[in-house]
Amino acid sequence: MTRSSEILASLPSDTLVAALELIDFMLGEALLLADADDVLIAMSERIRAAGVPLERATSIVSLLHAEAVASARFWELGKGTRSFLFPYSDDSGEGYAHSPAADVHRTGQWVDLWLPETPDDRYGIVAELKQDGYTQYVMAPVFMKMGRNGTFSFATRAPEGFSKTDLAFLRAVFPALAACQDILATSRSMQEVLRIYVGEEPHRRILSGDVHRGDVMHIRAVILLADMRRFTELTAEMSARAATDLLNAYFDCVVPPVEEAGGEVLKFMGDGVLAIFRVQDGEEDACERALVAAREVLARVRQRSGEPTFDVGIALHAGEVAFGNVGAGMRLDYTVIGRDVNLVARLAGLCSSLDEPLLVFSQFRTRLRIPGRSCGAHRLKGLSQLEIVYAV
Repeated sequence: MTRSSEILASLPSDTLVAALELIDFMLGEALLLADADDVLIAMSERIRAAGVPLERATSIVSLLHAEAVASARFWELGKGTRSFLFPYSDDSGEGYAHSPAADVHRTGQWVDLWLPETPDDRYGIVAELKQDGYTQYVMAPVFMKMGRNGTFSFATRAPEGFSKTDLAFLRAVFPALAACQDILATSRSMQEVLRIYVGEEPHRRILSGDVHRGDVMHIRAVILLADMRRFTELTAEMSARAATDLLNAYFDCVVPPVEEAGGEVLKFMGDGVLAIFRVQDGEEDACERALVAAREVLARVRQRSGEPTFDVGIALHAGEVAFGNVGAGMRLDYTVIGRDVNLVARLAGLCSSLDEPLLVFSQFRTRLRIPGRSCGAHRLKGLSQLEIVYAV
């Protein structure tokens, strides 16, 4: 394969200058732009300014994402950009298999289609391109350092298609385009993966440099701990897949209400969910948001129609937590610890023995001035005195 430097040397002088300017942009300014749409727009406009009759460009990147397999961004002349995610599903690979992307990744070669002579069933996209008046379509593969793949594609409606100089220009600048896509996609993946596994606030703190053992901050928060009742009993005869499906159905009842009320889910501990509601506009507000979330969790559990049915126990407690890095050596965990975290764990344990779905200490109930039924005084590990527990 001809090297890009050799292709650059073969370009006419004015085209060579435009190519070098685009390479400089993709490896410099583009990496600093906050919006990937802006990168695609600027890239496409620079390609057109070089004399290439580009009218449609796409950038597709595979993702490390909990709900999607890839991200696609489209630029069209006179229409601007649009983007969407390819959702993850059991059959999400079928569309890819009948696409030019599958061929360029398999062969490592560019796909170059002269559309007037390309059968509609060659790829799923061909009929759409023809209907929109395109004459030539080119797709090139990007192989990223982390082992994932991407693509760029270019299309024109010019009656004669792309000239040899146009294609030489695209091949000459393509290593810079691919490097830019790789860097931006890797940065996005790092943020997405951290957010998925440690949460919104921890992922930002980790990326900002908060990665040393003992780096903690002390915050006031309402702590929510939810557990599925009889999880071991319910899953004793289940396959691993069925138990996983049940656990995910349970998490679907718990996580959205917490996030909708402004809470942060920090940990999945087997069938336990640990979340916090930071005290920002006063402790009463945080308590109220946590209570709203807990009640919505219980409502969703009651409304769930799937089998087997399950019950949930939830404990709420306001206190102080140490939020940060704990662990040993190179293996750290970003979590909350402290006396009040231990207390809410003890309180959650009473949900099962008292057969109550939602328990709080007397201080929580008093702070919100809400009705509650006393479940008696209990001596919990970590407390020197008896504590009255309320079902609310």
